[in-house]
Amino acid sequence: MGLAGRIQIIGAHPDDCEYACGGSAALWRDAGSIVEFVSLTDGCSGHHEQSGKELIQRRKKEAQQAAGLIGARCRVLDIPDGHLMATLENRLKVMGVIREFQPDLLITNRPNDYHADHRYTSQLVQDASFLLRVPNVLPEVPALEKMPVIAYFWDAFQKPYPFSTDCAVNVDSVFDLKVRQLAAHESQFMEWLPWLDGKLKEVPHDSEPNARLKWLADYFNWLHSPTIAEREQSAVLKRYGADKAKSIQQVEAFELCEYGEQPEDGKFSELFPL
Repeated sequence: MGLAGRIQIIGAHPDDCEYACGGSAALWRDAGSIVEFVSLTDGCSGHHEQSGKELIQRRKKEAQQAAGLIGARCRVLDIPDGHLMATLENRLKVMGVIREFQPDLLITNRPNDYHADHRYTSQLVQDASFLLRVPNVLPEVPALEKMPVIAYFWDAFQKPYPFSTDCAVNVDSVFDLKVRQLAAHESQFMEWLPWLDGKLKEVPHDSEPNARLKWLADYFNWLHSPTIAEREQSAVLKRYGADKAKSIQQVEAFELCEYGEQPEDGKFSELFPL
C-alpha cells in the first residue's frame, strides 16, 4: 500500500474540507493524487446578513475557488445547510457521490460533533459504506469493485470518546496555501465565523489582502489553541522522529475508521503525504 491515488474528502459545508485537511490535500495534489472536496449541504444558512440563493451561489463560487488553488475537484450538493438528516434519500445520494468518484481513501467527520450537519455527514458515510459494493442497491450507479479506506479528520471533542490519532501530517510547507484556501471562503472566515466569535471588528479591510491573510492565520491558530501539533505530539514524534518534530508547527491528524478497507498493520500512514 502506497500513497493514495484518489482521495475524496466529504464535509457537511462548503468550507469544511479545506479547514480540516486543506494542507494534506495540497500535498496529495503535489504528489499527483486526484482530490475531490464534497459538501453535502449548500451553505445557505452560514451567514449573519446574506441568505437564500445569493448565499448559495456565493458559497459555491468560493468552494470552487478554494479547490482551484490546489487543482482539486469540487462538488456541492443541494441539501439545505442546517437541514441534513441521515435519511434513506440522503444515504443514496452519498452512495452515488462516492461510487462516481471511486476513492482509494475517503475522509469525513467523526460521528460526535457539536454540529448536527457534521454528525449526520459522518452517519451517512458510515451507513453507505458497506452498501458501496452491493450492486442491487442504487443499481443505476455501478457498485465499487474495491472498498475504500475510510478515515476521520481531526476534532477536539472528548465525549463519548476522544479523537485517536493514527496518522499526523506535517503541513508546514503548505500552511500559507491552506490559509489562502480558507481566505477564498471569504463569507465564512472573514465575515460569518468572526461575527460568531465576536471578532468581526478585528478583520482587516479587504483593501489589505496581506494583512487579512496574516490575521486569518492567527485566527486559525486561535481556534486551535493549543495547536493540533501540540495536542497530538506523540503521533508527530512517532511519524517524524524527535529531531524533526521539534520544528513542526502545523499538523493535520487522521483516525482510521472501523468501516471500509482495513490496512495491514503500519500501512495506514503510508496513504498520507510524508
